[in-house]
Amino acid sequence: MIPGERDGGVGGRLVEAVPARAQDLGLERGTVHSSPRAIPAYARRGFASSPRLLHTRVRPGDPYP
Repeated sequence: MIPGERDGGVGGRLVEAVPARAQDLGLERGTVHSSPRAIPAYARRGFASSPRLLHTRVRPGDPYP
């Protein structure tokens, strides 16, 4: 995101559009990898964390655990 465009609603519209399109395609669920700053925006639109989603670091220095 371009810093000057933050909080303009574009991200929110994308977060709403992707699950709607996934539903149109008959998908059951979607997964996102979010920055900490964006987690509340996803949560407001129905995304929730899952204890079943597991990951591992494959690149040294990856900033996310």
